[in-house]
Amino acid sequence: MRKLLLCAAALLACGVGPAQAADLRDAWLAARQQHPGMAAAAAERAAGNARRLQADRVWNPTVAAQASAGAMGSRTSAQGAAFSLPGSAPVAGVGFETSMHSGPGTRWGVDARMPLYSPERSAQERQLRLSADLSELQAASLQQQLMLQTAERYFAAVLAEQQHALLVRQQQATDRALQEARDRFTAGDTPITDVREAQAHALATAAQAEAASVDLQIARRALAQTTGWDPAAPQVLRPPAPVGGNTEALGAAAALGPVTSWLEGAAQENLQLRTQAQLVAVAAQEAAKATQGASTKVDLVGQAGGEHLSGAGRWGSASNAARQFMVGVQIQVPLYTGGQQDARAQELLRLQDKAQANLDSARLEVTQQVHATWLQLQAGVARARALEAALTAAQARLDATQLGRQVGDRTTLELLRATNDALQAESQLLAHRARMAQARLQLLALAGRLDDAALQAATDAGTPAPSAPSAPSAPSAPLSLQPSS
Repeated sequence: MRKLLLCAAALLACGVGPAQAADLRDAWLAARQQHPGMAAAAAERAAGNARRLQADRVWNPTVAAQASAGAMGSRTSAQGAAFSLPGSAPVAGVGFETSMHSGPGTRWGVDARMPLYSPERSAQERQLRLSADLSELQAASLQQQLMLQTAERYFAAVLAEQQHALLVRQQQATDRALQEARDRFTAGDTPITDVREAQAHALATAAQAEAASVDLQIARRALAQTTGWDPAAPQVLRPPAPVGGNTEALGAAAALGPVTSWLEGAAQENLQLRTQAQLVAVAAQEAAKATQGASTKVDLVGQAGGEHLSGAGRWGSASNAARQFMVGVQIQVPLYTGGQQDARAQELLRLQDKAQANLDSARLEVTQQVHATWLQLQAGVARARALEAALTAAQARLDATQLGRQVGDRTTLELLRATNDALQAESQLLAHRARMAQARLQLLALAGRLDDAALQAATDAGTPAPSAPSAPSAPSAPLSLQPSS
């Protein structure tokens, strides 16, 4: 609460009106509503739904029609033919000729097919369904990346606000010490060196406060770009939840759980690994489509067509008309493709091997990240206790130095150093809490458990810290992209 009031005082000192308090979950809800990354995730999910619809219709029948019209010509010749008439003997050695020059002609045809058997089409169906699931995972990955980006910019803004507030306090304390040194020098109680030292500290602190003000504006604008908040009227942001402090630190360490649980959770739920595994399955189906046996097809076929041509020819006016239809089964078996299909199959098999190697590499990387983040959090609890103790000691030293300065046992320079040390200890503790909060979110993301509740816990000291994941029996569904109520 004390830090929250300091944030508000710093903002009012900068000339900013009353602002609405917000935590990390509020920032995420704002980012989810307006950030282009969520639009990209929604588009990716819609594309996956379209692929799933394609998979449902792979085995549907198809109907195609064609028609043509134009000036056509025809000539037929037959020699050595035979014909017979009723009541007469057959006549052999007969010749027939017909001819038409540039007469109007038309052709039409209708072809209906229903696939009955096709390994290539079966592989295509499986590939489309895998691609649809892959789109869901990619959409969830986009959402998770936006969550982490929002948290990173949120904590950067919190640190910038707190650092600026601390430097404002330090500048005020330095100005008071400078004025006191001048008054004492005027009264003859202190030498001019105290005034010079206090003046130098005051100038250095003013420069640091100005630089911190610039950093604060940059951090606010970066957060505003993610959340859509007005950078000119920023919300008062809640600081990260503490991770240290006597029994609380021990409880946080116990709640973290063993690293093996996090490794098992990451192996099953990590979005990067699930996405890469899906890419391996898609590559396997693409390779299955390129095998020679996959090109075998059995279709139920229905065909109908006709042709008509009329005009004048060598022997006078004439016309031809023909009609055809057929219903049956058509079988297509490739016998020789010139070696191109075999080469294509080899290419796709090598690409499948590459996808598998990428999956193995991703497993190693995720394992390393889980280990490193878990160790960072384990050590961070002890580090938080040490920083809290250092802050308590620095504050006690500042109080003693202030008292000693009043009675003349301490110099102005010693008071300025004690003030600086106390404020630096407070700044280091806040920065450490922000790093630990970011590390907790990163660990949850690696285990596929980053959600709104985790974001809420990052800035709410009353929310229990996330515990170690239990070993899942099967991968869970991707994160939902729909806004929660």
